[in-house]
Amino acid sequence: MKRKQEISNYEKMKNSMAEVFLRYDQKTMIRKFNLAHDEDCLYIRFLDRNYRISRLNGKVSWSKDFFSTEEDADYNEAMTIYDVLCCSKENCHLAHEWVNVGSLSAIQGGTLAKGSNFFQSAEKYFSGKVNALAQACEILKGRKIEKGDAAYELDIFSFLPICVRFWDADEEFPASLQILVDKNILDYMHYETLMFALTHTLSRIREEMANIRNEKK
Repeated sequence: MKRKQEISNYEKMKNSMAEVFLRYDQKTMIRKFNLAHDEDCLYIRFLDRNYRISRLNGKVSWSKDFFSTEEDADYNEAMTIYDVLCCSKENCHLAHEWVNVGSLSAIQGGTLAKGSNFFQSAEKYFSGKVNALAQACEILKGRKIEKGDAAYELDIFSFLPICVRFWDADEEFPASLQILVDKNILDYMHYETLMFALTHTLSRIREEMANIRNEKK
């Protein structure tokens, strides 16, 4: 007799949040973020990928286009979307002022502080791959900005941009990654969710870099 496959704690949390999502006023979400919608789903773009949130069961899924197979959103994707749609402040708006993600007063010394494993892992991965990093950001519809060997403004959502700047290692300095966010970003999501969103952002960049590498083989 086959053992029933156990559900991870991440899946349990994601499923729980799907139920929570259904308790919130979806008309407010649609109005606040100008979401496309129909009787079955709400629609949102997250890092140049189309997502749908079921209005029946709260499930989040995505597909590259209308002809592609639909995929379940992973934990980072789903939790970011749930938090923004359900828990963002009513009057959330951009300050149009960039701040270093590590300098936000609410997260000083937190996981996203400079020198944390989060940054060190990305810096190591991007080192020596500046061209691929730039190409990946452009595939994700990034807008090139000043400073850095590869520096782009990316839209997490259509209403919420971030900046990714990378300096490659040289004889004097190690590789360095800088992430800038709008000063009001925590009006859109909790700090813990910001970690999910940025983890997904770097994962999407790595995914596109891997695709570029495979195409060259």
